[in-house]
Amino acid sequence: MKLSQFKFNLPQNLIANYPPKNRDEARMMVLHREDGSIEHRVFKDIIEYTNDGDVFVINNTKVFPARLYGEKEKTGAKIEVLLLRELNHESRLWDVLVDPARKIRIGNKLYFGENDELVAEVIDNTTSRGRTLRFLFDGTPEEFKKTITQLGNTPLPKIHNREVEPEDAENYQTVYAKYEGSIAAPTAGMHFSKILMKRLEINNVSFAEVTLHTGTGNFRDIEVEDLTKHKTDSEAMEITQEACDMINFAKANHCKVFAVGTTSLKVLETAVNINGKMKPYKGWTNKFIFPPYDFTTADALITNFHLPKSPMMTEVAAFAGYDLLMKSYKEAINEKYNFFTYGDAMLIL
Repeated sequence: MKLSQFKFNLPQNLIANYPPKNRDEARMMVLHREDGSIEHRVFKDIIEYTNDGDVFVINNTKVFPARLYGEKEKTGAKIEVLLLRELNHESRLWDVLVDPARKIRIGNKLYFGENDELVAEVIDNTTSRGRTLRFLFDGTPEEFKKTITQLGNTPLPKIHNREVEPEDAENYQTVYAKYEGSIAAPTAGMHFSKILMKRLEINNVSFAEVTLHTGTGNFRDIEVEDLTKHKTDSEAMEITQEACDMINFAKANHCKVFAVGTTSLKVLETAVNINGKMKPYKGWTNKFIFPPYDFTTADALITNFHLPKSPMMTEVAAFAGYDLLMKSYKEAINEKYNFFTYGDAMLIL
């Protein structure tokens, strides 16, 4: 398929800048792939679409305060740094994105905090905006992490065009987040409240936890018209034996597997073997999914409404079917559903 097929006009006012007051009371559009019908519900109604023994696959990654604001040595130029991943724990080497990139060269020192609590040296160029930084910090690893947490900001996507607020640290996170490593939240999971999860468990629905640390691939534009030529960034992921057993048991007993978000769906498609069974895996995935694509494990997908021409949109189109997804997005705009990070939910059955 071509990238231009995923273009649509999204009114700016439908990009939600704040979440609903209660997580599980976001609106939910339900797509039925079998007959192409569409329902309009509320997210906590999802319990009505489950049966005894069903499994929700959830991504337990945790967003860390990855955006730092600092100054360049001598000139005092304002610099923004987005921490992507730690490359070497002992040497405190990090892969980062910098803005404005043209001002940041190898050998430059960057200072963070009012009293320069943190200093970093640029030691390599990786991409046009990418750099490798070595943080110069004399304290323990725990003190270093504490300093990063204190100085860092929640990496809310820039499209929201507002200042990050203290509440975002909690709002831009799932209630089941465990393992730090993401610079973007798995937003479909943000609709779950602890109460809703408890209600699902009482109904004998279980949760299989996987981990995929979301990276820049979710923000980076697809720059090729031919989607077969797009290369996405690798992301760290893990699926344990316990999670595999839960999913395989559900499939063997004809229960439904719900993928919560495109990240969970990507984990499932990365870790499945040729016999259709899930197998434990810890490593990297650079899977980029677009139509046509045959999914092997998930029976249902929970997702948000995504931006035009985004990797998440192409993946959802592959699951829902391109025509049904485009029809649903047109209806979502007419019905004024909220899109993107803090937006409403979609359930595809």
